[in-house]
Amino acid sequence: MTTTGAVILAGGAGRRLGGVDKPSLVVAGRPLLDTAVAACSGCAEIVVVGTPRPVQAEVRWTIEEPPGSGPLAALAAGLSALRLPVSEVTVLAADLPSVTTDVVARLAAALSGSEADAVLLTDADGRLQPLTAVYRRGPLADALRAVGDPNGKPLRRLLSHLRIATLADGIAGQDIDTPADLARWCLDSRDRKEDE
Repeated sequence: MTTTGAVILAGGAGRRLGGVDKPSLVVAGRPLLDTAVAACSGCAEIVVVGTPRPVQAEVRWTIEEPPGSGPLAALAAGLSALRLPVSEVTVLAADLPSVTTDVVARLAAALSGSEADAVLLTDADGRLQPLTAVYRRGPLADALRAVGDPNGKPLRRLLSHLRIATLADGIAGQDIDTPADLARWCLDSRDRKEDE
């Protein structure tokens, strides 16, 4: 039986949102970090990389060294913090308003049915989303070692060392980077409430 852990990246400076703490933004009635954690509720262990904040589940906290050295460094720190011998790792950003347990389950199912090292979501434009993905732990660790020092390096460096499969989802891969993104998601969630 496959055991899955989760690494949620909850750092970043939120520069395009004026320095706001994105994981604490409330969309559809709950903070984005809680949305990501809830999506990983089927995982045996959840590590959140970032400054500790209130969260509605049991998680382990860690942070990349030095803090703010980028998502690849954060991913490496999160993987190192997993204590259980999980064979797969769900990796999510903490700014995904519509990620759910179903999305994570579909990614995991696609991985189990393939020879790939990872299954990444692709957005509506076909772009790979390495922070909405499920990876095999061994190949992910090997790829991180192949990259070397992860500080300040882009995530795409990691992907060149992995066999990648994809799963298309034009909604679940959308994140919140700008005030316009936030306004759209808040408006969408308000519209959905009014329709209920």
